[in-house]
Amino acid sequence: MMTSTTTLAIGTGAGSLALTAVSFLVTGVLATYTLLHHKQVFAWMRTIRSKDEANTELDKPAEWLADLYKAQCRLAQKPCRADDFEDISQINNMIKGIADHVEAVRPELAKVVERVDEYIATALPDPGPAVKVPLLEHRTQLARAMRQEAARNELVRAVIAAQQKIKTQRHS
Repeated sequence: MMTSTTTLAIGTGAGSLALTAVSFLVTGVLATYTLLHHKQVFAWMRTIRSKDEANTELDKPAEWLADLYKAQCRLAQKPCRADDFEDISQINNMIKGIADHVEAVRPELAKVVERVDEYIATALPDPGPAVKVPLLEHRTQLARAMRQEAARNELVRAVIAAQQKIKTQRHS
């Protein structure tokens, strides 16, 4: 007589049942890990997106501050009349228009606008048709030119401070 053991159904042995259970467990662990990883990635992407949006808000002021810096450098150590401030005045108007809308650097932009206004106010008067300038008038113009250069230096400090603040905001 032959004795044989038969399983009730194919694949229902203890080994294959254990393998199936371990397989489901590993799949569940991997799915959980993947879900947690995706949550971290999406949170990181939201952070990067908000940073990019904030940086985009700072692009125009940064560009205009660079233009203002270049424009005032062209006028360095040169006595200027009102006509010479045309570029600076235009850039100042653009900065003034957005200064209230850029929360991150509002005080710095307001300071730049204030310094530009002070610098423009130092414009020398037109010399007129006089061929020879009296000594007293020459000294007065020299003193005004020195005040103008001091105002330009204050403007440079304000522009650099605003640029530094924008750089700090972009990296934070």
